[in-house]
Parts: sequence; structure tokens; C-alpha cells
Amino acid sequence: ATATMEALKHGARLIVVDPRRTGIAKKADLWLQVRPGTDAALALGIANVMLKRGWYDQAFIRNWTNGPLLVRVDNGLLLTQRDLNDNGEAQRYVAWSESKGRPITYDPATGSYKGDNPEPALSGKFTIETRQGEVDCQPAFELTAELCRRYPPERVEAICGVAHDQIEKAARLLWEARPVAYYAWSGVEMQSNATQISRAIAQLYSLTGSFDVRGGNVLFPSAPAANVTGRDLMPSEQRAQALGLPERPLGPSRWGHVTSEELYRGILEQQPYGVHGLVGFGANLLLAHANGHRGREALAALDFYVHCDLFMNPTAEMADVVLPVASAFENEALKIGFEVSAEAQSLVQLRQRVVEPRGEARSDTEIIFDLANRLGLGAHFWNGDIQAAYRYQLGPSGVSLETLREHPGGMRLPLQSHYRKYAEQENGVPRGFNTPTRKIELYSQRMLEHGYPPLPEYEEPLVSPSSRPDLAERFPLILTCAKNTLFCESQHRQLPSLRRRAVDPEVELHPQAAAERGIHPGDWVRIETPEGSVRARARLNDTLKPQVVCAQHGWWQACEEIGAPGYDPFGPQGANLNLIIGNQAIDPISGSVPHRAYLCQIRRAE
Repeated sequence: ATATMEALKHGARLIVVDPRRTGIAKKADLWLQVRPGTDAALALGIANVMLKRGWYDQAFIRNWTNGPLLVRVDNGLLLTQRDLNDNGEAQRYVAWSESKGRPITYDPATGSYKGDNPEPALSGKFTIETRQGEVDCQPAFELTAELCRRYPPERVEAICGVAHDQIEKAARLLWEARPVAYYAWSGVEMQSNATQISRAIAQLYSLTGSFDVRGGNVLFPSAPAANVTGRDLMPSEQRAQALGLPERPLGPSRWGHVTSEELYRGILEQQPYGVHGLVGFGANLLLAHANGHRGREALAALDFYVHCDLFMNPTAEMADVVLPVASAFENEALKIGFEVSAEAQSLVQLRQRVVEPRGEARSDTEIIFDLANRLGLGAHFWNGDIQAAYRYQLGPSGVSLETLREHPGGMRLPLQSHYRKYAEQENGVPRGFNTPTRKIELYSQRMLEHGYPPLPEYEEPLVSPSSRPDLAERFPLILTCAKNTLFCESQHRQLPSLRRRAVDPEVELHPQAAAERGIHPGDWVRIETPEGSVRARARLNDTLKPQVVCAQHGWWQACEEIGAPGYDPFGPQGANLNLIIGNQAIDPISGSVPHRAYLCQIRRAE
């Protein structure tokens, strides 16, 4: 936010998409007050205006996306050279040359089309003679445009609540203020359609041609370092057993991650196999994740659970063994590159210990290395020598551990930012992108092959007034959430200097919604969802839409020094918001849970 404010002083333009009028929204050229969960429709609507007005980088679309590649109307697959003749290759694709008036082939291996001046078409419908007979085909970009045309500003206004003239202004601003950079985080990720929302937003980025250019989102160079993740140590057959991989093959499990619901299912239902042990580092699952009752039941059912943390919390209390972790001030740590800017990315720093650890506290790294040795895996962990591990990791950088100790502020490497790296030539071939077509894939055949829409289709949130009218009568309000910026997730409410500024959990609602329910500022109210209820104090916010309420997660700690109470993390008299968010209505691709778009009712607490 600080960097954004500084950019505004230098002439940058700012669009903020948020149900709440946050501090940064007050500074924006345009604040788009979207209904929670409908961001994809908004992005498609903006794209529709840009395409209709011709506000898009046609050369970038033609050269660096798979927009020109032909899609078969009959089965939705990309047309390949193999479709055209017996000797053709299935890994080569087909486009339509406007200059030649016939099909041309595209080879991902070279990143180029066959022939001079191919001029691949971006629109139209073409009948192609294949081995199976004539097949109608359209360029992928034409299908993208057809999808966007289904979202004119008036329809988007009806879906999202954003005025149609604001959608027009947003499209114009994105085009005229190029290059464009965008930033999104959990606001769009905690949705039941998170993957397609993110794709729809990224599609806007492709239209402006701003990827990896000065002033856009840039892939900064990194200090050279040895890879110490150990990912290569796990056999492929073991990686294939990752929880959730059969249900969501393109989701987090593909990279070895797991959602909390997948973990709970493995523990409680032994599906797809039994999970019997867990080692946790600092994750307060029962406050930070949805469906805390199920999570509590799952952790209690484990044969053995070890939790490593700075503080005792409701999740740690479920463990068989709790190991105290040293704070950042009590342990040494190496960081190679800080991602927030090119300058920060060039920094290599050994953060040194400020004070000795208290009691039996040890760093996460020490715990992991010693555990590895006890399990007979010491050879993969430098036989427990953390300093040797740091030296190995630093090796390619040319910076020694001793030099870093002499310079506690860190050392900056002479890294040089390069732009449009996808266009750089390697042996006469452009680098391209890490996709099957080596282009930005506006149309994803991989998604289609796994049963998902190949384009970023908008889907109504799975728990909304429109999708669940059976619930909307009892729960007519749309529930979203936002972090209280005084605290870090579920931590720090025990600190007097912070707690004095936020004594109790709050839920924001519009004065009209409050008046209809006889609620006054500061009243204790119940936030009710199909999963249960918790309590918070009412705070009126006339910048919210009347049907939207915004609550806070993470409340459980007491602050004894000022007499501020704690809250039962598992009961209706408590304030654990995530306790009343269900794990059923999730993104089918990523498994994301709709923390940011749910249904609720607000009543005065008795």
C-alpha cells in the first residue's frame, strides 16, 4: 500500500475492486464496489468493453497467446497437424492464415508458424478438411471474445452491483494508463470459483500486453542459489498419492500441497487412505481454516500430533507434544532475495540473533534438522549442520556466510532486470512460456481435458442468494470478511498496546440493515450461517451495500493486562468466524473455501 501511494504521487492511476471502501480505495481513481464472489463477471465485463472498443494489444494477442490457434467446434480440442494428415504431429497446432487463406501449422518447439508472413487470424469461423471429414473451427481468441460478449455492462451491473458506466471507465483506464500492473491476494482466492476468477483477471492483463514489461508485473531476476527444497527426493509414485490429487488434479496437490478438508478426510474417513500422524509448524488451523468443529474432531483422532509454535493456541492444545519455537529475534535465518521490488530482490541477508532463546525454545530449522537426524535422514540435511546447509545454498551466489556475518544489513548483488523475457532467443527460438503451447493460454485444453471450462467462465458463488434461494430466506445477507490490520491472523490480541485499539471482535453492516434488525452501534449481535453462530459487536458502515456484512476472523485470545476477555473458539458464545464457514461449497479446481462470499443473518444477541 505504501508503494502504491508513492506511485500515485508520480502519476500512476489506481482502480480498486473491493466490497469495502478501504483506505486505499479512498485514494483510487475508480472504486468498483463488487458484490462478494462476482469478480469474474466484472473482469469479463471489462474485457467485453475493451474488445468492443478495440482497446487491446492485437500484436501481443497474436504473437504471445494461443488466441490464433483453431479450436474444433465438435469437441473443443485444439486442431492439430495430426488431424489434417496421417503423417502430422499431434504436438503441432493449426491456425488460419489471413494472407494465404488456408490452414498453417504452429510448432511449440520453435514458437513459430510455418511459412513467411503467416498473419494468423484472431476471429472468424473456418471449415477445415480433416482426416475425418470437414470440421468447423474457430480461433481461440474468437471464443474468448464470444464469452466476453455475454457480459455487456448492463448484465454485469445486475450481477455485480457495479454501475455500467464505471465498467466503461475501468476499461478505458486500463487501456489508456498502460502499462498495467495488478495485485490480488486472498480476496479473490477465498471463493468457490477462485481459479476462474484469477484467470478472468489475468485475461485483462493479456489484453493490455503488459506482462513482464517496465511498469507492469515484472519477473525480477533472482540471486543464484542452490535448490534445497528436496522435492526431487520424493519418488514420483509417492507424489502421485498426494491427498486431493484424484479429485483436483490441477489443484494444490499437484505441487504437493494439501487443503485442510483433504487432511481432515484422510484422518476421519481414511480416504483415500488413513492419515495417522501430523507435525505442524505455526498453523492455527482451527481458527484460520473453515469448519473448526470438523478440524477439532480430526486432530483429536490422530494417533500422534506434534505442534511447533511461539504460543499455545487452540490448535496447539490438541497436540500430544508441543515444541516451543524461537521467535525471529531469537534465531538466525538466511534469506536470499526479497520479492517486493528489484532492489529488494537483489538483497541477500543473514538475519542474526538479537537475544538468546528463552527457555527450551529452538528455531524451526533446528527442530527439522534434528528430527531428520533422528529419522535416519541426516545425509539429506547436512548431518544436522545448519551452517553447512547455508553455505551450500549460498554457493552459486558467490557470497560467503562469513561476509554476511560481517554485514548484518545484507549484501546486494548486481542483478540486472530484463523485460519481455518470453521474447528472448535461445538458439534462435523464443523462450516463450511454460505451457503446452509455449504461449499464454487464453483457451486451456488442459482444463478441458480434466472436465473444467477451458475459458474463464463466470459461476455464481455456490452459497449466494441466487445459487441457494433455499438458504437466502433464512440467511439474506452476504457475508464477507477482512483482517483487522492491527493483528496478524489469529495472533497478538493478547498485546495491550494493540488490544486497547480493538477490544472486541466486530462485524460491519449498513445502517439500513442494522435499523431493520433493531441493532445499534456497539450492540452484541449474532452472526448466523447454516453451520452455526458466533458473536461480535456491531459496527455501522454506510459505505457497504445494505445486503453485505463484513466480519473478522482470528478472535480467541484474552488480554489479561487490560481485562479484555478471551472467547470460546468452539462455541456459539465465542467469536471464531471460521467455525461457521462450511467446507462443502468449494472451488472444484483448487479446493478454495468461500471465506469471502457466504450467506448469513445478523440478530441482536440475547
